[in-house]
Amino acid sequence: MPAGSTGLAEPCIGSPVHSGGFMAAAGSSGSGGSIDLGLQGSTVVVTGAASGIGAAAARLLGAAGASVVLVGRREALLRQRADAIRQAGGRAFCVPADLADPASPGRIISAVHEAFGHIDGLVNNAAVCRHFPLPEWNMAGFDEHLMTNVRAPYFLIQAALPFLRESQVGSVVNISSSSGTLRLSGQSVYGMTKAALDYLTQSLAGELAPERIRVNAIAPGPIDTPIHATWADDLDEAYRWLADQVPLGRIGDADEVARWIALLLSLVSSFMTGAVIPLDGGQVIPRA
Repeated sequence: MPAGSTGLAEPCIGSPVHSGGFMAAAGSSGSGGSIDLGLQGSTVVVTGAASGIGAAAARLLGAAGASVVLVGRREALLRQRADAIRQAGGRAFCVPADLADPASPGRIISAVHEAFGHIDGLVNNAAVCRHFPLPEWNMAGFDEHLMTNVRAPYFLIQAALPFLRESQVGSVVNISSSSGTLRLSGQSVYGMTKAALDYLTQSLAGELAPERIRVNAIAPGPIDTPIHATWADDLDEAYRWLADQVPLGRIGDADEVARWIALLLSLVSSFMTGAVIPLDGGQVIPRA
């Protein structure tokens, strides 16, 4: 992923949503086929929001009436996504930051609290993904994976904790990966960080449950996002290979993950915590 600014930018805030808070049910049309997510007026932080799953989640959450905080390293793309949310009637706030920087979690949460006064949800989506055999790894790449994929989510949750305690929503969604379960050759470092994120999710779910803060995760399989360009030399061949790994025979779409993110954040899932949902087309099902 291209490096970007680690500083904070001026907020890009649009007009608040005056109606909405609903997500159309799959296959429904018109009124009567929607679910009230209860996110109207909430503030949700989404990391890795410049593209892929994060951008799709930010767009959907904005449509559901949440004030969306878009975090990422690519400031220009963040602002494009925020503009689109504003143009659709939503509210957006951009925080350019490199999550490998240990100071970023505290600065992000402070900026959000200053802008909105409350934080109700957190989506830890940003990740680094590289695939190499053991002899080709170096410490810099190893550390970048741990800092971005494990340390940053942990300390973002810690920094947001005082505000999540005060929220009626109080929900964290971590974006893991099927790689954390599959133990594939060449994915030792990336897969290890996602297995760690699964453990973190379930451990913190138990720890924070008495405070009515929910922590869940989604473990997507192959999803059509730009992250594959960071490890694949031939994207067409990579996509064919990925689709072959999925019993349903296709790669998923970022919007399919975004819908699950919105559901897990919302009070629709108020009795769910500690779940790691395999959203992978059956990829992790053992096959003969």
